[in-house]
Amino acid sequence: MKVTVAALQTALSDDVAENVERVTAMVRAAAGKGANIILPSELFEGHYFCRTQNEADFARARPADKHPTLRHFQALAAELGVVIPVSFFEAAGPEHYNSIKVFDADGADLGLYRKSHIPDGPGYQEKFFFKPGNTGFRTFPTRFGTIGVAICWDQWFPEAARAMTLAGADILFYPTAIGSEPEEPELDSRDSWQRVMIGHAVANAVGVVAANRVGTEGEGAAGITFYGSSFVANARGDKLAELGRDERGMAIATLDTDEIRRTRASMGFFRDRRPSLYKSLGE
Repeated sequence: MKVTVAALQTALSDDVAENVERVTAMVRAAAGKGANIILPSELFEGHYFCRTQNEADFARARPADKHPTLRHFQALAAELGVVIPVSFFEAAGPEHYNSIKVFDADGADLGLYRKSHIPDGPGYQEKFFFKPGNTGFRTFPTRFGTIGVAICWDQWFPEAARAMTLAGADILFYPTAIGSEPEEPELDSRDSWQRVMIGHAVANAVGVVAANRVGTEGEGAAGITFYGSSFVANARGDKLAELGRDERGMAIATLDTDEIRRTRASMGFFRDRRPSLYKSLGE
């Protein structure tokens, strides 16, 4: 099956309605170009608030079953006949998660993923806000094939990509918010960020789609300049589409899931796995 995927990349204000309108227009544009699965970036409803520990930002969270942005994109998925993984700040009783809902091309709610790996450091102080996810790494059988979805810091962990591939994913989707390091301005992780995901593509013979934001949010020591560079890679690690550091738009490309499976079979990575030798990885 040939599947056209799109990673959306834009700057975001701190106004929910404005951002939802902007991302909606981009989803429509991507669907107009033939995209079947369309990925907005992480926490796109507003600014990346985890730059600082401000308890007022907990007010941004909403329960999944009463979330107007989720309902909006669920209806949009059904209208356009596309799959949309939607990132949001989830309130679940007294707990808070960095989560994704996946909506199928008929608007069906395919379920929830909660971010498993939660970073903590200058500019990325997510442990103040988010509890580590309890869903495990899962896959979602959509109209356009089985996909895996993980979030930002998850994308640095090879175990997550392998777990999703073992669960049947042919394409992995990573919504992201990543850029400069406030206390290490000379550090540019853009190339490492791309390389680690391309490594997942090769080692698991899967497609990879990553969507980041652009622009500068915050000022002074608390400011982050997001480096965009959203991309799509195939199962051999070739970048089929890529956006620039400041570019607004979509990285769009077509992947063939039958070809992905042939590549996976011919490479022999899963034939030659030795799980009995990897037990220490569970420690």
